[in-house]
Order: sequence, then structure tokens, then C-alpha cells
Amino acid sequence: MKQTKESTKTAMMAALIFLAISVVKIPTLHGYTHLGDGMILLGVLVLGGKRGALAGGIGAALADFCGGYLQWVLPSFCIKALMAAIMAKTMEKLEGKVPCPWLWGAVLGGLFQIVGYTAMKVVYYGFWAAMVMTPTLLMQTVFGWIVTGVLVGVLQTSGLLQQMQRGSGQ
Repeated sequence: MKQTKESTKTAMMAALIFLAISVVKIPTLHGYTHLGDGMILLGVLVLGGKRGALAGGIGAALADFCGGYLQWVLPSFCIKALMAAIMAKTMEKLEGKVPCPWLWGAVLGGLFQIVGYTAMKVVYYGFWAAMVMTPTLLMQTVFGWIVTGVLVGVLQTSGLLQQMQRGSGQ
């Protein structure tokens, strides 16, 4: 029963991440920015590292698949899941040592995301095209940090974040 409940929560977070990427698209010079990164980072805070990473990878890959970006399905799954895992591991290491360990984790995970996607863009489009696209990716990553900060602030103030974490065994 507990495993079914945890699997359901992970699937629901993956669905929220998918929607945050697929529905809310803010056009940029080289594609679009979305709310998905913020939801992935929130998923780590609510579900923990392993399930947050799984939800992030699945939600992002599904958004690419349904959006017709088939060449990005596997890279997105790997990059987003690793971004979430890096955040979780950093939070774990810094807990009680620095204020806002989630923010430090989000920054390190986001930097990994920038490097990961830029490396894939070098493979797909060439070095210079990838370099031109990197500032847009940086803006998307910063936007994700801001979205997460707002969500964390609202959810902590209301007590909902702690309640969601207790419900997920955090």
C-alpha cells in the first residue's frame, strides 16, 4: 500500500512537471522558457532526491516527446534527473551548515543543467550555435530558481510544504 501511495505521488509530480513545461511556454530567442525547472526543484523538496529526480526526468522527457522534440527525450530525462539528484545530494550535505541548503542545491543542479544541455547542443548544432543558445538556457535556469523561491516561500509560510514533506516521508 505504501509503495502504491509513493508511486502515485511521484507520478503526480511528473504530471505537474509535464504540464509546467508543456502549457506555460514563454517564447525566447532560441525556443522557450517554462515553469518546469521550478517544479522539478520543488519535487525534490517534496518527494526527496530519488523520487524527485525520477519525477523530474519523466516529466521533462514526456514534455519533449509530446512536443515533438524527440531528439531531446533521452537527454532531458538524464539531465533533469541528474539536476534534481545534485540538488538533493547538496541539500543533504549542507543541511544545518548553511541557510537555505535547497538554494545551494538548486544552483549546483542548475549549473549542471546548463553544462549538460550545452554539451548536447554542441553535438546537435555545433560549438558556436551552442554558445549562442547558452544565455537563453541560463535565463531559463535562473527563472526556475526564482519560481522555486516563490513557491517555497508561499508553501513554507502556509505550512503546506512541511505537510507535503511529512506526507511523503521526508
